[in-house]
Amino acid sequence: MVRVGVHVSIAGGISNAVDRAAERGCDVFQIFSRNPRRWRIKDLSPEDAESFVLKLVRSGIGPVFDHMPYLSNLASPKDGVYSNSVATLTTELLRCDQLHIPYLVTHMGSHLGAGKAAGLKRIVEAINSAFSAAENGVMLLLENTAGTKNSMGGSFGDIAGIIDALDAKWVGVCLDTCHLFAAGYELRIPDGLDRTIDDFNSNIGLQKLKLVHLNDSKGGLGSGQDRHEHIGLGAIGETGFKTILGCEKLRALPFILETPIDSMRDDLENMSVARELASQPKTSRIRI
Repeated sequence: MVRVGVHVSIAGGISNAVDRAAERGCDVFQIFSRNPRRWRIKDLSPEDAESFVLKLVRSGIGPVFDHMPYLSNLASPKDGVYSNSVATLTTELLRCDQLHIPYLVTHMGSHLGAGKAAGLKRIVEAINSAFSAAENGVMLLLENTAGTKNSMGGSFGDIAGIIDALDAKWVGVCLDTCHLFAAGYELRIPDGLDRTIDDFNSNIGLQKLKLVHLNDSKGGLGSGQDRHEHIGLGAIGETGFKTILGCEKLRALPFILETPIDSMRDDLENMSVARELASQPKTSRIRI
């Protein structure tokens, strides 16, 4: 069976995230290690970190993933935002090490009109600087984008260009299914998914893929819309998720859902749907 989990809150103390993940029946989970909407944060106390680690060991859940805050933009041409983003990346790498979290997920950001070449240079310098300062074994996972205007990392070629330019080697990839689909990568049918995986492998290498963010898409194929939907209720649909979750090259990876929580469904219901679709026989040929 596939390993499925969700993004959980750290409200009331970071160790509470482990309790919430266990209550939801998560196999894996993701957190923000701090308030994602502020630059300034409090340091983690040794007691808070120890409590998190002890609960995590006892829970048997893992691996755990930390996610960079919303404010960060590693490609920003604005010096203030950029310096804060580099400092935040360094801090998050250190916090992950303190919490025994092996992976940190980051968006690559937007060049804001400065151009891809300038954005790539900023990202590479930011990551190299943060790894040099942190000096630990935490792996940074670059998350693909939906191909929105000025965003970095909307194609496998763009991600490969960043990875190849880095001095830092503790770098992998997180693929978001909504973002992939919105960027024009077909996932709904076996042939389309195979082509997408082959494209990823030829540009980056499957050994770099460490996590899948499992989200349906409100927008259509190639729409460029970063709008998540409940599993099976968006443009990827149930058939698409049967294809994704039935793919042998992906099934061994952790799947983290970042789906909406509303009157239609909550996290538990979306995880249940994902597990049900993963348990169903894969259809060899599907028309869309």
